[in-house]
Amino acid sequence: MKYFLTISIIILSINVSFAQKTNPNYDAELATKLGADDYGMKKFVFVILKTGTNKSTDKSFKSTCFTGHMNNIARLVKEKKLIVAGPMVKNEKSYRGIFILDVPTKEEANTLLETDPAIKAKFLEPELYIWYGSAALSEYLEASDKVWKIGF
Repeated sequence: MKYFLTISIIILSINVSFAQKTNPNYDAELATKLGADDYGMKKFVFVILKTGTNKSTDKSFKSTCFTGHMNNIARLVKEKKLIVAGPMVKNEKSYRGIFILDVPTKEEANTLLETDPAIKAKFLEPELYIWYGSAALSEYLEASDKVWKIGF
């Protein structure tokens, strides 16, 4: 009997330790709005922008393309398709910047990237990866708009 009781306690302990926890702060409405799965996660496309193949020395054309690049970033943020964007510091891999796009597939991401003049002109070359991250990442946009003092 003592052996049976000991085994029962061990089995019960194992089951309790592997039990899933329910989040007391869970907001079903917000989770649905953000497209979260049961873990609060979803798919995004992570983009690394590298130096492209265009080596043009036409400063006016290059300036126009990068002005268009910045305008495109602003448009995608306004449409809530671009959640994170920023330049990389100089590095040995020729990485220029990153994007996190709020779309679940590379095909959708490519459609958005085709609207970027610097990518179209091949000054920048995108590498795309599916990334599984917190669905709440999109909530960052509202706060990010409140902390910058000087824009581009």
